[in-house]
Parts: sequence; structure tokens; C-alpha cells
Amino acid sequence: MTRLARSGAAFLLAVLLTVLVTAPATADELLAPGVTYQSFSLTTAHGPVTGYLLKIDLREPGVRLDLLHPGSVSERQTVSAMATAQHAIAGVNGDFFNISETHAGVPPTGSSVGPEIAGGADLKYAVPDGQRFGPAMAAGDSTRDVFGMGADHRVRLATLALTGTARTAEGTFGIEGLNQYALPVNGIGLYNHDWGTTSRARAVCGTDTNRSAPCTTDTEEVVVRHGVVVSESAGPGSGDIPQDTTALLGREAGADALRALVPGDHVVVTTKLTDGTAPPFEFAIGGFRILSGGRQLSGLDAVTLAPRTGAGVSADGRSVYLLTLDGRGGSTGASVAELADLLRSFGAQDAVNLDGGGSSTVAVSEGGSPVTVKNTPSDGTERPVANGIGVFVR
Repeated sequence: MTRLARSGAAFLLAVLLTVLVTAPATADELLAPGVTYQSFSLTTAHGPVTGYLLKIDLREPGVRLDLLHPGSVSERQTVSAMATAQHAIAGVNGDFFNISETHAGVPPTGSSVGPEIAGGADLKYAVPDGQRFGPAMAAGDSTRDVFGMGADHRVRLATLALTGTARTAEGTFGIEGLNQYALPVNGIGLYNHDWGTTSRARAVCGTDTNRSAPCTTDTEEVVVRHGVVVSESAGPGSGDIPQDTTALLGREAGADALRALVPGDHVVVTTKLTDGTAPPFEFAIGGFRILSGGRQLSGLDAVTLAPRTGAGVSADGRSVYLLTLDGRGGSTGASVAELADLLRSFGAQDAVNLDGGGSSTVAVSEGGSPVTVKNTPSDGTERPVANGIGVFVR
């Protein structure tokens, strides 16, 4: 970016924050003890911006966050439908996902870029950085970054790692993937009932640094039921995976390791998502960091205007801010850098950017009424998405 562009972006941010103080807003509406909602309007140098803010106080008994998700990782559903099905009182859309490209005849899976933990259960891990969708991340960010709530009822940002092994009579090899649409080169991924019925063919396409690279044919899939290999094939499978069954899919060196297995072999497979600290996450969703310790991360896009969704948290992990901004209509949207500064102005010390554009959605239940969409989705209708952040009481 040129010095002039940087100066212009800085000016826009200054203007945005200046008008925020006097911007007209609805009064905080109490959805439940500890949960409020408001809409607001800003007048900025690049035009009007309409926003929607959910504030959640996790000190209030019975208030919690959890993952909004469809019946399977490779499914998509609207935020309002997921919130209704899971009895959330409010929610916003979540992580970026595999939606927009067919890869060498292999259709997109609909699954998210980053990890997912719901109700304390690990649903999926992150694709390699080069396989992600979305705007540029700040230096040091990765697809493994999450926004989540621990068992201590505090929200924190973290970077998750997958610890996975498959132990056989011949030895032990590592598991590098869990229900994800792209596996690392030379890796092995575990797929279970949570993945759904979608073909696993997309998982062996692209590389760690190039999403558009060809699909490899150097693959092997082994199906394990009750700890025993029941079948093997040279390519990725599809269809429902029963609850008592896992499919191990390998590419390159990972395929070589799996070729050593034959039906009847015993295999003990374990996987766990962790950031190496306690307490463990009860809920986590992928998103790249835009605020850390009250400071905006360097390298964020300060120019491109679009609908945005972000999630922030206070320094003590108890106050959460879920922010959605309209765009591409009567509202001009915002840059990623502006989203970060807005979240900071509301009280967030740490924050992540979530999916934007036509995915940006906020849905709320007011006074016990059905959950309804409050923003104006830029597609004209609510877009089915991979996941979201849900607000729950009791």
C-alpha cells in the first residue's frame, strides 16, 4: 500500500470513530438477563453504515455461547434456522467456508475453513493456510485460530493443534486432519459420522500453499469399524459413515502408511483438539485475529468495503460483542480494519473477523418470538452458511 493510501485509510478510521460517539442508535434491548441487542447508524467519510450489536455478559447465570451448526460438518443452513433448531435466543454467522469453486470436477463441500468445537465435542480441524477462503490475514494468523468459550465460562482467542494417532501392530502413525475439506500434503485425515454424506474427494485436492493445484491420485482410504479394518480402497469415499465407524483418508506419504493395513488389522485411533492450556474449550469457531490486547493487528485490509461480521471479548473474557455491519445497499459496509476499531470502541480487547459479504447475518428472538433476521443480507435473502455463534440462556 502506498503512503497516500495508508494516510487515506487512517483518515477514514479516524472519521469513523469520531462519528461513533454521536451516531444515532436504538436503546439496548434486553433479550434476556445478560443479553442485549441494538442497531445503530454511522455517518462515515465513505457513506452511511448500519450496524447491529449483541452484547453478552457471561457472568449472568445461565448465559453461554455455543456453536450453531447443521446436522453435519459438510452441510449448510441459515443462521435463523440453526438458532431455532438449537433453541438459541440470538446468533451471528461464523467462519468462512468452501462454497465458491468446483475443483477439477469435484464440487465444494460447504464445510468451514477452521476448527469447530460444539458442546465440548471436537467436530473438525482446520485446512492448511493455503486452502482457506477470505480476505488476507494479519501476519502470524492461521486457519487454526479460534474464538471460543472454555469450561471456565470465559471466552478467549487461541490457536488449536490436532493431536492424533493411529496405533497398529506394526507401529504408530500420525493423524493430521479431522473432518476437513482439505488435508495437508502427505497427511492422513479422520472422517466420522459428523462429516455427513458428502464425498471426501475434495480433501485430496490442492496443496498446503495452492488451493487451485490439481487433485492428487496418490491416495488410499481405510474404513475402520470397532477398531478393526473392514475395507480399503484406492480413492476417497462418500456416503454416510456410521457412528461406530471411521474412515482414514491419506494422500502421498499418508497413503503409503495406510496401504500397509489390510482388512482384519486392529487399529486404535485417537484425536484431540487443544491449545495446550486449561481449561478445555466447550465451544470454538474459526476466525482470524484482528484485535489483540486492545491493539489492532498490522496488515489488516483498510480499504475494501463490504458487509462484515466480527466477534470480540473483554480482557477478563466475560463480556462478548458480536457485531454485524450491512453493506452493498443503503449501508456502505466497512473494511476489516474498521471492523476491528469498532469492536474496540464497544469494549473488546481481543477480536476475530468472521465471514462477511452475503454470509453476514444477525438473528434475534425478541420477547419469546421466533428468531428473525435483523440485518439486510446483501444477497437479498439469508444465505445458508457452515456455522455460527449462538447465544443461549439456561
